[in-house]
Amino acid sequence: MVEEFGEIASLGREDRHKLTLIVEELFTNTVTHGFRGDSDSAVQVTLEQTDSGVRLTYEDSAPRHDPIANGLSTDIEATVNMRRVGGLGVAIALGLTQDANYAFVDGRNRVTMTYLTKRP
Repeated sequence: MVEEFGEIASLGREDRHKLTLIVEELFTNTVTHGFRGDSDSAVQVTLEQTDSGVRLTYEDSAPRHDPIANGLSTDIEATVNMRRVGGLGVAIALGLTQDANYAFVDGRNRVTMTYLTKRP
């Protein structure tokens, strides 16, 4: 899906790769932390090209979980022995984006992020 959007939006390979990483991380959090394992529930991903980049909206129907709060609380400077398990992937996704927001809307978790694309 990200590749197809990237082609239509004329995104470069690096931008496509980073957007894929962000979506995969959000999905992994849905399965691991939201549903605590496998689930047949669908997720909804919307990608929208803006003047400065891509607006990503990600929604799932897992029990309420805020991946942004977990990512913000991750100490990325800590040594491996001192760092708690988890949160690093979301911290990376947050580092790649701007304006990351979380909301629980109509029984669904919604994360919105803006990814600034590389300009030629």
